[in-house]
Amino acid sequence: MYNVMLVDDDYPVLELLSETIDWEGKGLRLIGTFENGAMAWEQAQIVMPDILITDIGMPRMNGLELCARIKERKPDTRIIILSCHNEFVYAQQAMHLNVQEYLLKESLQPEDLARMLDRFKLGLDEERHISGERLRLHALVNDSQELLKEQAFKNFIHQPLLSADRWMKEANGFGLFLGEEACLPVIGYVDDYQQVKHRFASEQTLRFAVANVMEEMLCEVGARMLHVAYGERKQLLLFTYKKSLKTNIFDLASGHIRTFQSALRKVLKIRMTYLVGTECDTPESLKRCLQTMLTEENQRFYLKAGSVAKLQAEPVADEDLFLHYDAASSELRETMVGKRHEDARMLADSWIERMARDRYPPAAVKDWVLKLLLDIKLKLRTLQYVRSGYSADTLHREISEIDSIGELREWLNGQLLSAADDDGAAFVSKRPELKEAYKYVNLHLNRRISLDEVADVLHLNASYFSRMFKKETGETFIEYVTRMKMERAKEMLDRTSHTVGEICELLGYDNQSYFIKTFKTHSGVTPMEYRG
Repeated sequence: MYNVMLVDDDYPVLELLSETIDWEGKGLRLIGTFENGAMAWEQAQIVMPDILITDIGMPRMNGLELCARIKERKPDTRIIILSCHNEFVYAQQAMHLNVQEYLLKESLQPEDLARMLDRFKLGLDEERHISGERLRLHALVNDSQELLKEQAFKNFIHQPLLSADRWMKEANGFGLFLGEEACLPVIGYVDDYQQVKHRFASEQTLRFAVANVMEEMLCEVGARMLHVAYGERKQLLLFTYKKSLKTNIFDLASGHIRTFQSALRKVLKIRMTYLVGTECDTPESLKRCLQTMLTEENQRFYLKAGSVAKLQAEPVADEDLFLHYDAASSELRETMVGKRHEDARMLADSWIERMARDRYPPAAVKDWVLKLLLDIKLKLRTLQYVRSGYSADTLHREISEIDSIGELREWLNGQLLSAADDDGAAFVSKRPELKEAYKYVNLHLNRRISLDEVADVLHLNASYFSRMFKKETGETFIEYVTRMKMERAKEMLDRTSHTVGEICELLGYDNQSYFIKTFKTHSGVTPMEYRG
């Protein structure tokens, strides 16, 4: 299967081509449809397309700039330009970028595009036949090396150290403990993991994408450091250095970590939090330090997203958190039943802030929040305000995977928003797929949501889901998502003191001008005019 990316700010064109072309039947995978070049480039940095079909004139990044960037990273990408422009200058620029086809929308027929795609696939098949074995072998070697390195360190951390000398030789092979050198261990955590993993084809893709960026950055900064993946959400950084009164290894490591954080945000749109351990002179001390860091749930749970902190013992509240349960449950039920949904979210935030301030044990916090949420949903369901929604098992599984107070706050707010939107919601269709789609959208209004992503969650073909959604609801999926975001924006403008820029970010828009334009299209006035 070859990856295809479709980019056009004219949504009917996106819808027409995504639905009329039999992508899978042609051995192609449509990895995404995007409304502008910037969104497409963001995805391309995660998964590069083999075939790019793009318009020229688009906001934020035009098609020619997108082509240039992708060609720089993947020169063999096939490109088809779809445009309303027939001026020679555009065609000339396209030829300089080695664009294979330049087609005018006015005369475009889907069958013409289908024939071009067939021709492109034949060419790609020939190239894959020639170089495939060599490329696969190279990738297999790299992946195997990373996995072997990961497993070696997991064994070192969790299994008895029967032979320090033997492991020392293995450590030397990784560049650790050479001569009189010491080691400073650091653990990096992927923030907002549940949201991040939806943007990648698989957890393995996420793991190796991070590894690739880290390896590139190591070459740039010149740090003596070993990078080791530790599962999908954690990364080990082992800084090697010679002890010296002139060198503050913590300051040096923190500077490099900030550089890594910046690169990961820029390239992969991933935010990471780092916990810095203590200096280690021997494999035994490194093993003890890593074990402590990996089991230190309290400090990790309360670290601010994107921060860099030293390992330290965190005080834990002696008070039983459940002593406050009845009061919190009563207050939250009253606001939800009274349909004061913004008050309910503010109340939930205040309790989260209190738990963060007093440092209750993470396990107790998650049990408390889960019980609170289940009780609220049961009460609303009894009053027939909401449907059953997610099962208790699903909610328990989701909350068990949360490892920070910030992520817990977002998850709880999302669940309350979902319950609020269920309140009185009229589902014209009885199709369970649409109900789940509505629920998924309302749980993730704080970020960009694509049709492909939701179709994947529902285990449906994206084209089939798009047609079904339009037929059942009378609006396209993207129109529905935009409408929900704009309604949420109105609610925030009415009931909060958030600035327009803050609301823009809270709804997953990274361009304030585009957000304002969309809001005005939906409401007839700008956000500031609406707030009055």
